[in-house]
Amino acid sequence: MSLDLRSDVIDLLAAIVDIESVSGGEQRLADEVEAALRACDHLEVVRLGNNVAARTRTGRAERVIVAGHLDTVPLADNLPSVIRTVDGEERMYGRGTCDMKAGVAVALSLAAELEAPSRDVTWIFYDNEEVEASKNGLNTVERERPDLMEGDFAVLGEPSNARVEGGCQGTMRFSITVTGVAAHAARAWRGVNAIHEAADVLDRLGMYVPRKVVVDGLEYIEGLNAVRISGGVAGNVIPDACTIEVNFRFAPDRTQAQAERYVRDYFEGYDLVLVDSAPAARPGLDRPLAQDFLRAVGTDPAPKYGWTDVARFSARGVPAVNFGPGDPLKAHQDDEYCSLESVRTVRSALASWLTA
Repeated sequence: MSLDLRSDVIDLLAAIVDIESVSGGEQRLADEVEAALRACDHLEVVRLGNNVAARTRTGRAERVIVAGHLDTVPLADNLPSVIRTVDGEERMYGRGTCDMKAGVAVALSLAAELEAPSRDVTWIFYDNEEVEASKNGLNTVERERPDLMEGDFAVLGEPSNARVEGGCQGTMRFSITVTGVAAHAARAWRGVNAIHEAADVLDRLGMYVPRKVVVDGLEYIEGLNAVRISGGVAGNVIPDACTIEVNFRFAPDRTQAQAERYVRDYFEGYDLVLVDSAPAARPGLDRPLAQDFLRAVGTDPAPKYGWTDVARFSARGVPAVNFGPGDPLKAHQDDEYCSLESVRTVRSALASWLTA
């Protein structure tokens, strides 16, 4: 099959969804995206692995970036796509409809249509967003063609209910290992149960009070939670180790170093191992170009709860927002779907902004 970028955006979305592209398996979809974009004479197209970028070169005073990832989480017997009407709302069901092939379909549709936008546009479609950060395709783009990441403003088409979500939380994970002394369960007094000793760590988490802070006019709520716990080797052995994995979601007024120091201080007395970390991103909604964007799309901004690739652009000095079709609460769900109205709404809003 081949993608027809000038077809109705809903038909285009169905075609994109029906090309399976679980993280690590994006090549076929990347091939189709590349071929479709190369058919557009007004675009300069670059292929880097399974990442595809296309840009206009009209010499406008401003350049904006519109980006979206091609990959999805694993399937749950939810392909091919199907359209159903539920409670009066037309929806497309299928893996990736919400996260985030609807946003990709909107971007591809506009990339083909807008031959002379009011601002030059770089369109980026990348792989491996749904897995560990080290595999993210934007790393490849930034390393091999950093010029493609340069712009005055960026929009990520992540699902946001067709509402602007500014910035994003940072995230980091730590492991805390509590030790004990192994013994036979029949003679438990000869040992020290590490799982029992972990109660203090869990108690501290239970007493945590989420911090609320306003950044650039948006209120963010932080979170500190246990996300995994493991310990024990057999049903008749007192465990000598218990490991708790803790996730900290921090507001964009903290740097990664400040966030790490906060968590280490909170668990004073324990040795913490930093597992992974990604920075937060300030909304940047005070910038003139961001204000133009808000006026064009006509929605009030909200904070982004969660981490997205807006942080990668923010770290480069490019203010970025999330704006895409679909309810983020349906992302990764077995019954994942996207409202067709939200697809059309986002497409219309972006077209208005890029032609104003």
